[in-house]
Amino acid sequence: MIRKRTVAFSPHAVNLFFHILTRCNLNCRHCYINPDQHGRATLPLATIERWLRVFTAIGKPANLILLGGEPTLHPDLTAVVKAARRLQFASVTIDTNGYLFHDILERITPEEVDYFSFSLDGATEKTNDALRGRGSYAACLDGIRRAVARGFSTSLIYTVSSANIDELAQMGPLLEDLGIERFFIQVLGIRGNPAHAADEGASDPLLQVDRERWLAVVPAVAQAIADQGLTVTYPKVFLPPTEAFACAGRVADNFFVFPNGRVYRCPLCEDFPLHSLRIEDQGLVPMPAINENDLFALDIPEGCVMNRLVQPGNLAYDGDGAPLYRIACCLLKEEILPPGAAA
Repeated sequence: MIRKRTVAFSPHAVNLFFHILTRCNLNCRHCYINPDQHGRATLPLATIERWLRVFTAIGKPANLILLGGEPTLHPDLTAVVKAARRLQFASVTIDTNGYLFHDILERITPEEVDYFSFSLDGATEKTNDALRGRGSYAACLDGIRRAVARGFSTSLIYTVSSANIDELAQMGPLLEDLGIERFFIQVLGIRGNPAHAADEGASDPLLQVDRERWLAVVPAVAQAIADQGLTVTYPKVFLPPTEAFACAGRVADNFFVFPNGRVYRCPLCEDFPLHSLRIEDQGLVPMPAINENDLFALDIPEGCVMNRLVQPGNLAYDGDGAPLYRIACCLLKEEILPPGAAA
């Protein structure tokens, strides 16, 4: 069986994360979309096609991930997928909350979309819906089942926070029951809604998981789910002392495109006007200093510069002020293949 491609979190990967709109039918507590920084437009089909052609011109076939907001709210998503296939992107993935608007499953085929990637943040309805909104658990499971029944490959994204880490180990049976093929574990980023809540002094902010808890839970659960027969991708977050820090901004090509034309290389920069590029119809235009590219070039004892700047709460120091560990790049992750799968 040929393994379909999708987003790759590894050195030398080329990924285009294309936010074709920022509108969504949900208001998730941990949503990273920031309309003041990303825009509020729903991009016209003609603009989307022009911008896709810009990225085919860089000469490296990219994995295309279509995002929102909720991308299935875009009335021309079917045409976008077909345009991406004509332009020979390496893979096409649609990230969705599962509501699957505009009859998208009936309008495209499994040959045109490599993966539908669903977001679910709890093994139970109670936990997921407290984070993503009432009814979202049932809608997501229904959407997954409908996609699988029509022959689409499916993956699932689980964003780990203090609110749901206790249910991560319960995901194995659910993933098997749903027919999920790939499982992506993500770490909560303090950007978008979580950053706004922290700035406003919310009494119940969504919290990142501390190092001890992360290391005790996530790697073991990732391995156990891979042993069930799924491909599992997860971030290390906390590097061991013997492992060198690597920045995807130096060793991979990731592009995060937003409706207002901003193009970021690092998602941790997205709450700030630090984008290194801007997309114009004629191509990618470099932004003047200081931008994220200038930060990628820095070497600091803590590892990731942007983590140190925007979410320092997951760092710790000894009595002399030296960091006790380094934070890994959020775009370079571990991938565990199921038993017997070829790399």
